[in-house]
Amino acid sequence: MTDHNTIAGALAAQQLAPDFVIVGEEIETATGGELIAYFVQAAVPAGLSLDETIRRLRDQGAIISVSHPLDRLRNSALGERQTLEIIGRVDALEVFNARCLLGADNERAARLAAAHGKAVTAGSDAHVAAEVGRGYVTLPPFENTAAAFLVSLAQAQAAGRLSGPWPHFASTFARLRQR
Repeated sequence: MTDHNTIAGALAAQQLAPDFVIVGEEIETATGGELIAYFVQAAVPAGLSLDETIRRLRDQGAIISVSHPLDRLRNSALGERQTLEIIGRVDALEVFNARCLLGADNERAARLAAAHGKAVTAGSDAHVAAEVGRGYVTLPPFENTAAAFLVSLAQAQAAGRLSGPWPHFASTFARLRQR
């Protein structure tokens, strides 16, 4: 379970279902690009450099993936150049993100992961309830450790259904309403 720049919700959910919740965080870096991490012990603050974010996650033994790396319509995507700069220091690439408006961007990420021997992840990136569960990975069972998760993730298959444009309008409206 991940949220933007916090682990509070994931920690609360893990208390309710410790066998079913992996604490994660989606972290916005100084470049605006995002990393997503699993088995996070302590929140990593937003706004750090990619190098510092990766270092802090590695120091706590987290598994690191690049969120929606090649999404051409999202400011929070690292893009190909920055993803390639750090690809040797991350464990996986998100190759299916349900909020990608251009399915080809997910396909490009899958090809990049395969070319570099990276594990794959998927995400619903849910901002509204209808999006929950739209992106997912199927992987073999694993013990609740980062090392076992990484072994299982190496055999994962990413899948899902794209959310389409309507949830983007709903979340934009919600942001405007909060202001």
